[in-house]
Amino acid sequence: KKLFFSGLTAVEKKLAEYKCNTNEAIQLKLVRFPEDLEDENTTFNPEYSHQVFGDDEVAFGYKGLKILLYYIAGNLSTLFRVEYTSKVNEKFDCVEADDVESKIREIIPPGFCTNTDDFVSLLEKEVNFKPFGMLLHTYSIHNEEGGEDITYQIYKADMTCPGFREYHERLQTFLMWFIETASFIDVDDERWNYFLVFEKYNKDGATLFATVGYMTVYNYYVYPDKTRPRVSQMLVLPPFQGEGHGAQLLETVHRYYMSSPTVLDITAEDPSENYVKLRDFVLVKLCQDLLCFSPVKLMQGFSQEMVTEAQQKLKINKQHTRRVYEILRLRATNMGDAEQSRSYRLDVKRRLIGPYKKKQRELAKMRRCLRPEEMTNQLNQIDLNLQREQLEESFQQLVSDYRRVLERLAQA
Repeated sequence: KKLFFSGLTAVEKKLAEYKCNTNEAIQLKLVRFPEDLEDENTTFNPEYSHQVFGDDEVAFGYKGLKILLYYIAGNLSTLFRVEYTSKVNEKFDCVEADDVESKIREIIPPGFCTNTDDFVSLLEKEVNFKPFGMLLHTYSIHNEEGGEDITYQIYKADMTCPGFREYHERLQTFLMWFIETASFIDVDDERWNYFLVFEKYNKDGATLFATVGYMTVYNYYVYPDKTRPRVSQMLVLPPFQGEGHGAQLLETVHRYYMSSPTVLDITAEDPSENYVKLRDFVLVKLCQDLLCFSPVKLMQGFSQEMVTEAQQKLKINKQHTRRVYEILRLRATNMGDAEQSRSYRLDVKRRLIGPYKKKQRELAKMRRCLRPEEMTNQLNQIDLNLQREQLEESFQQLVSDYRRVLERLAQA
């Protein structure tokens, strides 16, 4: 270490002090009351900033850098300010500070405030903000802290709702900070549907609405006269995470499409691990009362009847129905019983081995092209043992994921 540091020149040492981690520098807020501006408890930070500031997630040229992005809780009017205690100047070893401001301006729409007074006067008009579109679902969650029930509502909106286009532009900026590979969508394509979650809250005797999260769904055309909605983005804002809003939103969206005869089934684009867990929970909750998933039928194995019923009644595709079946069958199986447990294990592993078998076939093709001395029997053996280990590992991982879903279901 000493050698390394002695190798640094005084200038390099000084420059190193002017690097800031952008995940810490960016401070986000959803503001309901003027006092929220000063309250550190209402501040949250991004999980990611690499899409704006590069893979290192570093801004160079500042000490004590703060990038303030404050949003009014409902309509998301924005305050954007950059603050720092000192900044490198160009005379100082010919280096320039990063242009932080223009990087943020690239992702937030114009029309934001740059000083607190303007922002506070906008906050006073927030009482006029109402959710966009059509109300689909209302639910309430008990808040331990305040000891009260809080009411939430889910709406379906589209670009014809007055003011929604501008609101959505402000809302989608959050994707950059919380979804690793986020991109903005083409809002002029009419096949997009938007589902929004709002919290109702009181301020000076009036009822106001705060943005909680949202989901975008794209309606793909399926020949000849059906559509296949595909979930594209889903975000519950950090102050509301872990309260069950994601499950409410996904279930509401499923129920919305279930009532449409032209919808074939619902899929998702490149789902994250968390989304898969959420979807497992919601789909199992929807499916558990279908006759085709009765314990007797579960024990007889996965059937076409399950596929058909889940698709026709609940718009669930075959692949997801298979997972639902495995989770519900686990619930109906006594894993302490050797015979039942073995039967379950084989059933799931038979599905898991599919990709391996495909690989085997490809290997077999390859082998035909190689001279026998190039392929040894050992290779096959190693391959098989490794495959067994990987298969067992995948199975154990699945079962522990499935158990978590069942625990959540038991509490629901």
